[in-house]
Amino acid sequence: MEPFRVLVVDDSAFMRKIFSDFIERDALFQVVGTAENGQEAIRKVEELNPDAVTLDVEMPEMNGLDALKFIMELGPRPVIMLSGLNEEGMKETILALEAGAFDFIRKPSITNALGIEQVGQELMKQLHAAMQAKQRRALWEEEERARQAAQRQTSSSRASKPLGKLADKKPSAKELPQAGHIRANAAEVLARQEPPSVGEEKRRIREVLPGTDPLRRKPAAPEKRRKPESPKPSSAGADSRPADNGPSSLAAITDLVAVGCSTGGPRALKAFLEGIPSGFHAPIVIVQHMPPKFTKSLAQRLNSFSRLEVLEAADGMPLEPGKAYIAPGGSHIRVRRTEKNGYVIATSMDEPRNGHRPSVDTLFESLLPLTELTRHAVLMTGMGSDGARMMKKLYDSGVKSTFAESEETCVVYGMPRSAVELGCVNDVLPLQELAPKVVQAVNNRK
Repeated sequence: MEPFRVLVVDDSAFMRKIFSDFIERDALFQVVGTAENGQEAIRKVEELNPDAVTLDVEMPEMNGLDALKFIMELGPRPVIMLSGLNEEGMKETILALEAGAFDFIRKPSITNALGIEQVGQELMKQLHAAMQAKQRRALWEEEERARQAAQRQTSSSRASKPLGKLADKKPSAKELPQAGHIRANAAEVLARQEPPSVGEEKRRIREVLPGTDPLRRKPAAPEKRRKPESPKPSSAGADSRPADNGPSSLAAITDLVAVGCSTGGPRALKAFLEGIPSGFHAPIVIVQHMPPKFTKSLAQRLNSFSRLEVLEAADGMPLEPGKAYIAPGGSHIRVRRTEKNGYVIATSMDEPRNGHRPSVDTLFESLLPLTELTRHAVLMTGMGSDGARMMKKLYDSGVKSTFAESEETCVVYGMPRSAVELGCVNDVLPLQELAPKVVQAVNNRK
């Protein structure tokens, strides 16, 4: 079995060696080359055609963000960004995720051996997830092609018969593509969690990469919109604790939208929030799996596109209709009712849940006692199953406005699939249809 081929790009020779060693430990992967800047990376991608790329964000001559755009044009493949913790690096990382990078990891300190080991483990986790998502996407598309071929064959067969004979004969099992056989192959591949064999299968898989263009069926995104002319509250007012929760704005909340996502989330959130109109009647509370400090850059970036005001949430921040709140990286987030019947954000440093802090399950669980609200729960692209268990509890308690992103547009169909399998999702939709459906659900209450 031929291993997946990886190109390692970093301006530090030490980091190139560290990451190459981690990758070479795994028999499923092989480092086929290294590069020390963006320009060299582009040349190596053209020359070597790797299955995946690890790409440093900040490099001389050409940085990772600019190189990423050229790499995507050369052919879709998973690109995992390696980001520093300075403000510029974090901003560029968010832009890279938006431009099609599969995910990112924080670069370790060269003096911290434990940190290097942890980052190496995270890198391998991301590479495995990227390859599995790639396999699953290829198999899903194969089933989709088989389904469409069956439909065309059925339509052609009916069209060729006289009207009186349309119902006389259905296509035989031999005439239809063997979709069951395809599904069996898919289950076998995913159970092994190994790459497919060489040859035609691997060539085909290279042609389809969920992390780079999961929305290829979606019309081009509209250009950046202007915000509504009404002034936004000052940042000082938004971040302050609700010492005086007057009923004028907070009492108007009748609906609340809670969203959870992980791998592929920044790009999905951009598309989702762009579809929410100004004057939206509910607050939107979002958990995106992301480490500390990066969520501030994410909120700022999303705020530049959305008609809503998008904020990084803070403890005690009051919820208001028409605003979106991003859980701060490294902290759980909950919604609490105040004594004056308003609603505020509560953050905590409780232990990680499902391996995450913030956790979608923690957010969804906090909605269970808020029965006076109409609650809407949304799960979008992401690895694992975070959020599915508590969506099921919400559903069983009577919350039926539940949504999941379909496999068609997910970068990783993990969290949504887990909820679908639990039977607690009323609407499974491609990303471009989620926001209109949520808006409709909220507006139907007005």
